[in-house]
Formats: sequence, structure tokens, C-alpha cells
Amino acid sequence: MKRYTGVFEIGTQEIKQVGGNMQILIINLPSAKARLSFQQRQCQSLSLNYEILKAVSITDVSEKTYQAHAQDWQRPLRKSEVACYFSHRDAWKKVIEYDKPILIVEDDALFSKNLPQLLSTLENHSNIDFINLEVRGRKKIISNFGESINCNSNLFRLYQDRTGAAGYILWPSGAYKLLNHEKNSGIALADAHITSCPNLIAYQIEPAPLIQLDQCEHYNIIAPLETESHISTHQKPVIPQKNLLFKVRRFFAQVKMGLRQAKVSYKSKKRYITINPKDFNI
Repeated sequence: MKRYTGVFEIGTQEIKQVGGNMQILIINLPSAKARLSFQQRQCQSLSLNYEILKAVSITDVSEKTYQAHAQDWQRPLRKSEVACYFSHRDAWKKVIEYDKPILIVEDDALFSKNLPQLLSTLENHSNIDFINLEVRGRKKIISNFGESINCNSNLFRLYQDRTGAAGYILWPSGAYKLLNHEKNSGIALADAHITSCPNLIAYQIEPAPLIQLDQCEHYNIIAPLETESHISTHQKPVIPQKNLLFKVRRFFAQVKMGLRQAKVSYKSKKRYITINPKDFNI
């Protein structure tokens, strides 16, 4: 069994070629067979080229490694959250290995029918590290004006996100930045690590062409599969002696966020990202 005992280790993967252009990495726990089947059907119906990347499970993370990282962030991390971060980190290393932009998705991501055409358009974009495809009912800080792309969509500069790592396109330049960010700051929730990376050149697609299945009801979309979080079922660790340290980290994180928002206030706005529910009921 692959054990996560150090930095920058890679899990195993299973390749499934269907078609399309940009490669897709689907992070999936072997035990989540229903999710895997759903993703296979979804990719095949849209003629997408995908690869299954074995997710890191809590049994893959050694206790020594967990204890080394459990206190890296603004609160104690669950072991499942550390494993989830390592899963995304494996995907980032695959982006570097393939040396091309790749769409990284979690296995509970639901795709818009426009995704194949959007991926074809974005594959050759340059001077970009990261494009978020997702929306989770929270406001984001984006540029006032966006670049018009196909499918009646726009690409906006993303200055501040708050949550979500279910679907994003990552370029090798962005993967290097995320890995270097870990060296400097340790690990965090996967989405928090991405959004806190200080020099990541990030963008957002609107309307959002991807959501997590747990957001279907919120956006009036028929959910094709009922899911339960693999992370939230694990109890949060309690480390009371470190409470002051975590509070200080949260305070400085909020200060940095506020400074970033002020710096781009003249060219950005904080608002909800739109979505077209009819594009998902396919």
C-alpha cells in the first residue's frame, strides 16, 4: 500500500481514453464506486478525455505525516482533510509531469453540456495559472470586465475566492506555485491553499460550467446522484493548547484578504457568479 510519509509523493492512476482535447484528472477513492461510475458515464456522454487518479485515503497517510501537518492551517485539520489535500497535490504533480493545462475535478463534480467546447477554447490560453469552473453560492471578487469566449461565456480575472476545489484548470506554472506555497506555508484545506496562494494568476468562468452535486438543489438542478462528503464524516481534532496560534493565523489571513481586496477595489467587484441550470439537466 502506498504510504504518505514525506513530501511530494504520487499515487497510482488508471487511464481511460474517451476523446476530446484537454485531459481531465478525476480524483476518486476506490471505495466510491457509484461516484466513479457516474463520472465515467458523464465523460463518455460528453466525449471527454479523462484519467482516474486514485485519491489518497486516510489509511495512506501515516500518523507521523498527519501529526506533522495537522496544525499547519488556521484550525486543526482532520486526517481526511490532509488526505484530500494530498490527492490534489498528486494532481498538481501530474500537471507538471504532462507539461500542459489539465482540468482537475473531484468525483462529485457535475459538468455543463458546454464543458467540452469551453475546454477546447481554453487549452491554448497563455499567461494563466489557474481557472476556476465552479460556483458554490458565495460571492467572489472578480474583474469588472471579462474576456468573451464561446458558449456565451466570459473569462474574468479572479482576485479572491472563498471556497471550492471541485473543478479547476491548472497550468504547469500554477502547479509549481502551489507546490512552492506549501514549502513556505505548509498545507491547508485544498481550496484554502489555492485561494491563499499569493502569486497565482487566477480566472473564473461565467456562467459556471461545473458544480458539486451537493449544490444541485441550491441551483434548481436535478441531482443525478446522491452523495455524502468523505471529509465531514470524520471528527475534527481538538487541540486546545494551540487555540491562540490558530486565532492569530486566522487574524492575519483576514488582514491579507482585506489588503488584497483593497488593492484591486478600483478594477473589481464582489458578486455572485451566475449559472445556467438548463445547461446541466442533460
